[in-house]
Amino acid sequence: MFLNAIAQKLRIKPVQVEIVLQLRAKGSTVPFIARYRKDVTGALDEVQIQQIEDEHALLTAFEERKLFIVKTIGAQGQLTDALQHALDAATTIIQLEDIYLPYKQKRKTRASIARENGLEPLADLLLHAQHILAQQEAEKFINEKVLTADDALQGARDIIAEIVNEDAQVRTSLRNLFSKEATLQSTVHEDMRAAAAKYQDYFAYTERIATIPSHRVLAVLRGFLEGMLSLNIAPPEIQAIAKIEALYINQNNEGTPHVQKAIKDGYKRLLQPALETECRTALKTAADEEAIKVFSENLRQLLLSAPLGSKKVLAIDPGYRTGCKVVCINELGELQETAIVFIHEKNRLSEAISIISHLVKKYNIEAFAVGDGTAGRETEQFIKALQTNIPVYMVNEDGASVYSASETARQEFPNEDITVRGAVSIGRRLMDPLAELVKIDPKSIGVGQYQHDVNQPKLKERLDQTVMSCVNSVGVNVNTASKNLLAYVSGIGAVTAENIVQYRKMNGQFTKRTQLLKVPRLGEKAFEQCAGFLRIASAENPLDASGVHPEAYHVVEQMAADHNLSVKALIGNEDVLQNIQTKHYSNAVIGVHSINDIIKELKKPGLDPRAAVKQFEFAAIFSINDVQVGMEVPGVVTNITRFGAFVDIGVKQDGLVHVSEIAHTYISDPATVLKLNQQVKVKVTEVDVTRKRIALSIKQALPAPVVSSKSKASNRLPQTTPSTMQKAAEVLDLGAALAQLKQKFKN
Repeated sequence: MFLNAIAQKLRIKPVQVEIVLQLRAKGSTVPFIARYRKDVTGALDEVQIQQIEDEHALLTAFEERKLFIVKTIGAQGQLTDALQHALDAATTIIQLEDIYLPYKQKRKTRASIARENGLEPLADLLLHAQHILAQQEAEKFINEKVLTADDALQGARDIIAEIVNEDAQVRTSLRNLFSKEATLQSTVHEDMRAAAAKYQDYFAYTERIATIPSHRVLAVLRGFLEGMLSLNIAPPEIQAIAKIEALYINQNNEGTPHVQKAIKDGYKRLLQPALETECRTALKTAADEEAIKVFSENLRQLLLSAPLGSKKVLAIDPGYRTGCKVVCINELGELQETAIVFIHEKNRLSEAISIISHLVKKYNIEAFAVGDGTAGRETEQFIKALQTNIPVYMVNEDGASVYSASETARQEFPNEDITVRGAVSIGRRLMDPLAELVKIDPKSIGVGQYQHDVNQPKLKERLDQTVMSCVNSVGVNVNTASKNLLAYVSGIGAVTAENIVQYRKMNGQFTKRTQLLKVPRLGEKAFEQCAGFLRIASAENPLDASGVHPEAYHVVEQMAADHNLSVKALIGNEDVLQNIQTKHYSNAVIGVHSINDIIKELKKPGLDPRAAVKQFEFAAIFSINDVQVGMEVPGVVTNITRFGAFVDIGVKQDGLVHVSEIAHTYISDPATVLKLNQQVKVKVTEVDVTRKRIALSIKQALPAPVVSSKSKASNRLPQTTPSTMQKAAEVLDLGAALAQLKQKFKN
């Protein structure tokens, strides 16, 4: 069912749709189908596979709603052939609902009361009679419930207003008018003006709904829902009423003014509010989808951030009053030791240097990870001033506090407080962002656009899909992965992930993939789905450390035998692998697409698709008070929205590069030219210390015509202010303490 419709919309073949739906019905996951069933799907990617499922769900819901409507109207004895034909011709839920509206059970209305009072014939006369004496006709309908002719005419107008409101043709016409000409208007409630200061851009705001961007929709709606703003969505009233009159008025007699009055009432009281609600819902849905898409794109980039890898890390969660929490982590991310240092108290500076020096030497530290929160920059400068020749990385700590207070953190470190857990998370996030970030609710990571305002179930569903996609694209070491990470592997889930961890604790590390079948609740189907994504680094069979699926091992073994090599010798053998004839090994089950993937995997087995981590150096500015207009400084992209990108320049408040300031050429979407964690150079164009806002430009910091070295230095280097000098002195002037311990550290 629906195969042709889905195929036509997605521009693929119906058989591809059918195969995907069959595989999903049998329990295959999207990552598994995209990676290991390319030959039967025609190499559809994850996005296309998910689109097929989403479209099928929409069409199924549409069909179920239509069947309900047909059944309901049929039970009323009003399902005519014409009505059935109209329902069959409908292609959207809105069209179905327009047709169904007159037949819906509804509470008492002014029109239904008028009908009970016997005024429907009068309404028909007003609408259709060629010649009518309205007042005289109305007097015929006076009774114990209709006391005057004017009451009768009012009742008739109420009926006409409802008829107009429930007319599918009218609704379609006005819906088109709304989509093209309606404006969204917001005004502040005067008694809320002070409390609504953050919405001051929308105190008297008007924009056509056809062009309003999604982020402004969500901002206005938030103000509206918080009771700060009033909201109105409508086209010019005169145009709307004219469209209705064109459908209902075809003569001019005494009944015409009553019909006109009824139309105006029907529009203002019924149609306009209903269509405004419909528009508001449509705008919200579209804005939600756009915001969720932005969040998903950013989350994918964040999860696939460059990992440092298995290194011995000293991680620091910076702080002023309570000190800096220090943890040492080994190559497996295991906590070795904790400490607290007070680098911002001069009388404890010597002690801090001694502790850090001791830990570096004791654990042979290979990298420093410093959280980028409060006191982060100062802590970074303190560590660098020690001149250890060990790389120092600033780590985005968004969500670390959420993790440290979570049940997952309590289970991992039951005997440590939340500050230690947070520091461990910072260190692990440097080593492997993906493995650590899966433990945190994605909404807490801080890379979204109005994520708390959007449809939460849909947001969670999309973000879970994104996390699963990222986890499976990288692959997971089954012997070191946490249950949180394992839970996102194709075919596993939370319960089986816990079972894998428990099996590992009781039986030791896995040495081959087939051992997974001994894990409780991990049967043949789950093994089929997960095996190719799980890695066993020092497995008995070298293919168990690769992305080659066990169902294709025999193909690799045949390749090796044909070239008189062992499987181990074949892996990484570029000369042999690049000359293998793919068609020679393909069959009905494992086709050319799969063979090509196998050869690619054998060239670089288990290759991590993520880039290598890079060090970054901020300018010597530490707070927004140090930032001056005209500075050109390095920064890191921390968030991308449709209206621009946020860049960290090392002063706690990220600056905004508006979409118009990203490139010299026009771009509509910042994501087309920028990526999360991208290192960029920016020029400060505006600083608002009171509102803590910094405006930046990338395009203005692009290479300029050659000028004298003196001028260039003046234009490009941050100006040193008293604030900067004072802060730098506090951080970098280690004085006698450093001198006393320098030799000791070297030893």
